[in-house]
Amino acid sequence: MTSVMQAATPDYAAIKSKQNAAWSSGDYARIGTTLQIVGESLAEAMELRPGSTVLDVAAGNGNATLAFARRWCRVTSTDYVDALLARGRARAEAEGHEVEFRIADAEQLPFADGQFDAVVSTFGVMFTPNQAKAAAELMRTCKAGGKIGLANWTADGFIGQVFKTLGRHIAPPPGVASPALWGSKSWIEERFAAGAQHIAIESKAFVFRYRSPEHFMDIFRTYYGPVHKAFLALEADAQKRLHDDLMATIKSFDTATDGSMRVPSDYAEIVVTKRG
Repeated sequence: MTSVMQAATPDYAAIKSKQNAAWSSGDYARIGTTLQIVGESLAEAMELRPGSTVLDVAAGNGNATLAFARRWCRVTSTDYVDALLARGRARAEAEGHEVEFRIADAEQLPFADGQFDAVVSTFGVMFTPNQAKAAAELMRTCKAGGKIGLANWTADGFIGQVFKTLGRHIAPPPGVASPALWGSKSWIEERFAAGAQHIAIESKAFVFRYRSPEHFMDIFRTYYGPVHKAFLALEADAQKRLHDDLMATIKSFDTATDGSMRVPSDYAEIVVTKRG
């Protein structure tokens, strides 16, 4: 029985190593900057007092980091991809914000219990393989009475369906659940309700606007790590099948009528108030 359980346990270290390589490939910052409005929306929803200490987990190139820094919060921006932190640092310096940047694993944050007034993540922590551990770390590092703020793609939304499409062509790591669970009300409540005073979940949509569906495909295939790596892992015929499948997914969401691309992608904006 023990050997069966051990075989079923995902090798999280190996999975994270591959994920790191994926997010380090391409240039996610080229895409991440287009999502800035999501960080601004989350910062407004959380209503933090200027001077509050904020931990941005899996910060990428710093969208939430900048949003909270612009509101005079004291932000610590973390990610396990150094190149992304460097892009966030350059953005913060260009705007004159004092932000601390640190390499950190979202599943094992190098901070004390209750160290921050708020802990946030926009389209970041949801991609951790050990989701329960990552959720526990968000709660642990947030002070009693503090807030946890998240923006997570939903399973039925566009990006959720993009990842489902990728999964039909490249098998996900065995034993690892879909990142889109983080966009599910039931999963969020399961993970956070025990330590929460209040959980607010609002359905929102980010609109991807590109010159055309082909333009979106070119950008994501070149710069978005998971898509970039998926194409690299396939032979030419399989690459064409993935391309066609992704284009069909885009078409099913595209509301543009002028040849451009306008695709709303649903996400959950979540604010958890930790029990005091």
